[in-house]
Amino acid sequence: MVPSPRFPPPGQSVLAVSRDGRVARPISVGWCRGLAGRRRPAGPMWGALRAGGTLRAAASRPMAVSRPTAARGSAATAGIIVIGDEILKGQTQDTNSFFMCRRLRALGVRVARISVVPDEVDAIAGEVAAFAARFTYVLTSGGIGPTHDDVTFEAVARAFGERVTPHPELVALVHKFFGKTDAQCPEMKLARVPESSYLNYGTDRCTGGTFKYPLVSVRNVYIFPGIPALMERALDGLTHLFRSEQTRFHTRTIYVAADEILITPVLDQADATFQGRVSLGSYPDWANNYYRVKLTLDSESEQDLEEAYHFLIEKLPPGVVVPLVTDCVSLAAAEVYGLAESGSALGQKVAAALRTIEEALDRYSLAQLCVGFNGGKDCTALLHLVHAAVERRCPVRQEKLQVLYIRIMSPFPEMEQFIQATVQRYKIELCTVEGSIREALVHLKEQQPQLEAVLMGTRRTDPYSCTLMPMCMTDPNWPPYMRVNPLLDWTYRDIWEFLRKLFVPYCVLYDKGYTSLGSMANTLKNPALRYTDARGRESYRPAYELENEEDERTSRQ
Repeated sequence: MVPSPRFPPPGQSVLAVSRDGRVARPISVGWCRGLAGRRRPAGPMWGALRAGGTLRAAASRPMAVSRPTAARGSAATAGIIVIGDEILKGQTQDTNSFFMCRRLRALGVRVARISVVPDEVDAIAGEVAAFAARFTYVLTSGGIGPTHDDVTFEAVARAFGERVTPHPELVALVHKFFGKTDAQCPEMKLARVPESSYLNYGTDRCTGGTFKYPLVSVRNVYIFPGIPALMERALDGLTHLFRSEQTRFHTRTIYVAADEILITPVLDQADATFQGRVSLGSYPDWANNYYRVKLTLDSESEQDLEEAYHFLIEKLPPGVVVPLVTDCVSLAAAEVYGLAESGSALGQKVAAALRTIEEALDRYSLAQLCVGFNGGKDCTALLHLVHAAVERRCPVRQEKLQVLYIRIMSPFPEMEQFIQATVQRYKIELCTVEGSIREALVHLKEQQPQLEAVLMGTRRTDPYSCTLMPMCMTDPNWPPYMRVNPLLDWTYRDIWEFLRKLFVPYCVLYDKGYTSLGSMANTLKNPALRYTDARGRESYRPAYELENEEDERTSRQ
């Protein structure tokens, strides 16, 4: 039986006790005067009490609340409400819900619904009321501030039939942080919150200290700021409010190198077999070099999860399940040097390439050399080799590896996207120049005169390259650079074996029938890779399946 609420005399304070047992600061309950004498208080909060809700001590005034609870054996649930016209208009990209989902899941909370609503009091209030009745926790994001469209506090109050009123502690904080005391000033809008608000002071994960400004919550609704940095800091500092010690989510992932339609019967069978125990997700990825479908399995039961995982491994067609290294960059030094020491035919070529790269690193500082990179397969392999050598030699360094991109006319959009992704992946510094190779090197010498050497992904089968040496100066009538050519003796197959063995990402065009990439004006899919699929459609095999290496450049005009 839920005890009746007891109110202190008007004007006095109570100590609010947080859910983790800590005593919060005293808060005034003087504004409860109009309710303190009622024998049968009315309104949604008291209706919840009569319905058998639990008494929450951590409120700004003693009150009974009703909170949806997870069924036995199931996880606590959360609903996220993202508030803002700018989200709905496409003017701002929402990242807050993504962050909240990841954090809550790690805490044992299942996010059941995400909603995006405009800056309208009625729309927000309706969603908050519906979510609060349905989910264990409700997290809102946005609509907190001093301007006309910051209406979240007002909307949450309306959702529970309450007023907004100045909270003495927030009034003091507004005075402290903004130096304002005028009740009508814009900053004071931050202090006007729903009547039953509770102030949650989080803990700074870096310093261990208590936050100076609280997060406002009303019943099971937690009102977060919309600025991502502030929201993330607040949620990380208040994880104790949401952590479930009883629930832990278990996850397994399977990568499949086959089209989704081919494995649909197996997925249907698995879903029927483990329905209610394991959640199975299937996500096609047309841009990945190493798989076509990512399967995810989630369960609160580790035993059920493992049973479903082995079921799929057994039922999926032979050979379609592939391993996947999702971060080849951080593993590059160990994996590349391990391959060099393996003694295999490819390993010997890797070892020779590393010796050339290390010789260049002995002669030149990182400020004096750069890697030629246009997004092609050869320079992608070269970049990975150079990155591995630099990481092995200088694992802790401030200088970034410099990369030279000579941008041609009419480049493929996919190539440009891949280059930008590569910059982020390897954390390199990109220098872009346009024109022919010779023109680009002239501009480079003017812009960065300290550069003395360029590492190139040239192979002997490339035009005008059969007589090159691993290290040689440019021709006399060219800007003076040392050309470093670690891949001279590599073959087309060597490049592809190296990339795919180490799961190095490469431009997706190579999976669509292209074997040598130039501009959109002079590059076609390679006819040697063309075939007719089972439905009679013309298709192209990926570049690494090219049988005759001499056909590599037949698609270049």
